[in-house]
Amino acid sequence: MIWRTLLTWLEAMLLAIGLLLGAWSAKVLLVSWYTQTLPIATTKKTLPGDGAAGTSGPLPAPGSVIAQLRAPALQLSTVVLEGSDEQTLARAAGHIEDTSLPGPQGNIGIAGHRDTIFRALRRARVGDEFDLMTADGEYRYRVTRTLIVDPDDVYVLDPTGTPTLTLVTCWPFEFIGHAPKRFIVQAQLTTDVPLATTP
Repeated sequence: MIWRTLLTWLEAMLLAIGLLLGAWSAKVLLVSWYTQTLPIATTKKTLPGDGAAGTSGPLPAPGSVIAQLRAPALQLSTVVLEGSDEQTLARAAGHIEDTSLPGPQGNIGIAGHRDTIFRALRRARVGDEFDLMTADGEYRYRVTRTLIVDPDDVYVLDPTGTPTLTLVTCWPFEFIGHAPKRFIVQAQLTTDVPLATTP
């Protein structure tokens, strides 16, 4: 009789845990889906070292949508939020602070989780193209190299002489837990002007 009571309580407890995990998963998916529908913010300011003059305005607010990143060949499409903290990366890709803002100059750093937003980067190869859409227009980048670095090797985010897009995620992709390395995809701007401008 006692065992039957204990098993009944255990069954009820496991059911409750399953329902809670299901609700949490649904919330994560809903928040991620909603984030992908948000419009791109129009505020922009050139960061030091970007090499462009005359741009003014407030820096984007943390968590605001500042761009959209697409790579059709990799089936990758995500909005880019300002910031790279854990809460931001749980919703979308994040612009790495103190790197150039999305646009036609500087080294733009964008981070994403290897098991969600940037899972498709495992298939990235030299020559692949990425489109970065901002409030000012659309810019196309072509991958020039991929590399694996230690987490402390932040030189990949240093200012560059040519407009560069640097994508960062953890590596190995199949690692369980906190991955020990970083997988880097670097691409260079293929045009000097936006592919399509907004009025």
